[in-house]
Amino acid sequence: MTGIGQRQGRDRPSGSARALSEAYDTALLDLDGVVYYAGGDAIPHAATALGAARAGGMHLAYVTNNALRTPDTVAEHLTGIGVPAEAGDVITSAQAVARLIADELPPGSRVLLIGGEGLRVALRERGLVPVESADDDPVAVVQGYGGPDLPWGRFAEASYAVGRGLPWYASNTDLTIPSLRGIGPGNGAAVEVVRIATGAEPKVAGKPLPPMHRETVLRTGAERPLVVGDRLDTDIEGAFNGGVDSLLVLTGVTDVPRLLAAVPEHRPTYVAADLRGLLVAQPEVVEGADGAFGCGGWSAAVSGGALVLEGAGEGLDPLDGVRALCAAAWTEAGAGASGLDAGKALERLGPVR
Repeated sequence: MTGIGQRQGRDRPSGSARALSEAYDTALLDLDGVVYYAGGDAIPHAATALGAARAGGMHLAYVTNNALRTPDTVAEHLTGIGVPAEAGDVITSAQAVARLIADELPPGSRVLLIGGEGLRVALRERGLVPVESADDDPVAVVQGYGGPDLPWGRFAEASYAVGRGLPWYASNTDLTIPSLRGIGPGNGAAVEVVRIATGAEPKVAGKPLPPMHRETVLRTGAERPLVVGDRLDTDIEGAFNGGVDSLLVLTGVTDVPRLLAAVPEHRPTYVAADLRGLLVAQPEVVEGADGAFGCGGWSAAVSGGALVLEGAGEGLDPLDGVRALCAAAWTEAGAGASGLDAGKALERLGPVR
């Protein structure tokens, strides 16, 4: 198995003769859309699949861009939905940005905190002193998601300090965050407020950027990590930037049409319906002499600007059809995004999730 960073021309999902939980030593798992829904309830099969992977010797690490909650709080939530976890199993963008700041500033530095408890705890863990006002003599500013009730005045406070020329850091720049009521503005939207007010640019730590991958590897000691996520632009791109393999699960925001249109840095190594994909081998996608791509009885090709899918045999797995379609679409697109018409192919494929 070769890391994505060394296979930037990926044109099809890879196969694995062994279960992924055996082929990789550590799963770096996103949370929202992978382990639990936006409301906090476990996604079907997540707890049992993760329990089986752990029992087989795979180390599980939970990696989140959400800087609001502390690792203790996240671990308590996971344990409560049947996924036993300890605080040391949780890696947050707050921890990643705190290390980034600590690498550049001396111990005891005062940092203006615009965010929540998770970021406060992470700063203190790195020997930094969080302060509340631009008038408290900070030497830097850090911004992380502070929840939907973060006062507007906090953005003004950040703007005052950044406008004075202080270095500015952000835990992540996700523009949105899911909730039970719908999609709300994420930390990236809050960062934009300060960017517009000051014209400055922050240093960012979270997925898909390298500081988050570095933090995760340092904390887990992973030698053969597998990134597991539901988002192409954070989880999968983060794996790409880190030069490691990835598994996309279709339980979150990414659907099959988005996957088929993915640019190279958003193309996962493996695709699965849910976390049960960790426990099984992944089939190979094979290119035929006619230029079509086959997987599990399905055959996918491009004809007249559209994807064409054919299936032969009983009990075909729709996921194998997805893998064949990805190979056809990504090969045709090369280094770009596929603009192929996939409508009829997806009708033939039927429901995948």
